[in-house]
Amino acid sequence: MDANAEVAAGPATFDELLVEIRGRMDSLSTSHKKLAQRVLSDPEAVAFMTVSELASAVGVNEATVVRFANGLGLKGYPGLTRLCRGRLQEQAQLLRRFDNLEHLIAEGAGLREQTVALDQANIARTFARVEDAMWESAVDRLAHAPRVHVMGLRKCHAPAYLLGYLLRMLREDVATIDATAGTLTDELRRVRAGDCFVAMSIHRYSLDTVRAAQWARQRGAHVIALTDTAVSPLAVSAHDTFYIEASSASVLRSMTAFTSLAQAMTGEVAHILGHQVRPTLLEEEKLLGEFGVYAADTAGE
Repeated sequence: MDANAEVAAGPATFDELLVEIRGRMDSLSTSHKKLAQRVLSDPEAVAFMTVSELASAVGVNEATVVRFANGLGLKGYPGLTRLCRGRLQEQAQLLRRFDNLEHLIAEGAGLREQTVALDQANIARTFARVEDAMWESAVDRLAHAPRVHVMGLRKCHAPAYLLGYLLRMLREDVATIDATAGTLTDELRRVRAGDCFVAMSIHRYSLDTVRAAQWARQRGAHVIALTDTAVSPLAVSAHDTFYIEASSASVLRSMTAFTSLAQAMTGEVAHILGHQVRPTLLEEEKLLGEFGVYAADTAGE
């Protein structure tokens, strides 16, 4: 195989490196596993270590370090440190963002102003990380899969419910899995090969959601994950993964970027389905009117 092709196939970002390491962890040798664990736990230090320094810190020889980097598809040890330094740059951006918040606080800004600033950053950063090919793959499945299953528990229940609700306005056969009263296995039994399974969870990850995504993939469904980092257990099971920023000015993590991405996805699905959506929406409006769901509109009186 051409050496350049191997390099091109390797991880291009630190997040991709984490996915690669996580996927290989069980098959790594003892010495390579030690190196992998050091990269995962302390990329900031690895970023500026020499080959000999990392080898000494982990207790292996220098040739092993180089082989480890090459085995990940990187251009030697410099390729590994380059990705670790990229991680540092990302963290620096986050620190600058929090510095801006500190300035807001110093200038008398309250929690409301801080929340707005962080949520704006959350949305911008989330959408900046969306890859075009993955976006097209995901929305195509959401539009055309025989059945769509959406699952998010605890703090992720609200955006999961919203995504399921909006999709049901556009197409048939959309189910929101809430796993209430021990019904998870009953709901998962309806997942078929070719279906689309959307799983949402951020740290600390819901075990039921992680297991359900794994099972759906084994079943032959196309799995879409909305999660927070590349080391999320959901990323392992997913065909398409979207990383959501959930930073908050309080102790409660923000779901704003989740909501924004869910709305963007359903907007894209509506665009894909085009004229097919109109009869569905008209039928929905007819039913709403017949059942008197909304209060009478008196705005024109």
